[in-house]
Amino acid sequence: MARVVIFGVGRIAELASVYLTHDSPHEVVAFTVDRRYIEAETLDGLPVVPFEEVERDYPPEEASMFIPLSFKRMNHIRAEKYAIAKERGYELVSYVSSHATTFPGFSCGDNCFILEDNTIQPFVRIGSNVVVWSGNHIGHHSQIGDNCFISSHVVVSGSVDVGENSFLGVNATLVNDIAIGRDTWIGPDVVITRDVEPGSVYRPARSEKRDVSSLELFGIED
Repeated sequence: MARVVIFGVGRIAELASVYLTHDSPHEVVAFTVDRRYIEAETLDGLPVVPFEEVERDYPPEEASMFIPLSFKRMNHIRAEKYAIAKERGYELVSYVSSHATTFPGFSCGDNCFILEDNTIQPFVRIGSNVVVWSGNHIGHHSQIGDNCFISSHVVVSGSVDVGENSFLGVNATLVNDIAIGRDTWIGPDVVITRDVEPGSVYRPARSEKRDVSSLELFGIED
């Protein structure tokens, strides 16, 4: 059990507080964020302290930290805050939902946020500072690099290597035995069938609006 300070004052931070409080052995004791973003002294009844001074009230000898930030700037903001917290001596906890399916031997790095209804098959390796939102499938022998963000209803097939800082959008599908280069952005509903170079961007195909009077263009008859 750890006394935990959560970084952030937005909706994800509030959500993380609920998960840690009701589905982990940890106790949330405060929130922290950069001073310029503080608009109130408390959040959900707990103190909000400036990140610049967090050691004063919650030193690393007495508290751990959890940094459940979003994928903004390709996860680099979360990675930066994670690195700063580590440099200051904080242990970072991970949360793996009790309603996620895992198997003996599964482990992840620190500062991971793995929500409910995820199926994580045997021999999967998940790095540090990774967010796996609810309802995904991560296939056997796959590797998820540090600082990644996996949205909901993503299918990562077997033996897939997802590089650091990558983002996988809702309903994305990665077929088996491929490698996704680091810093890759894969949008919603995108299907990836081969290796992807680092820094790639894949957007979903756009749906084109058609007048119903032109349905014959699609081979559809009234």
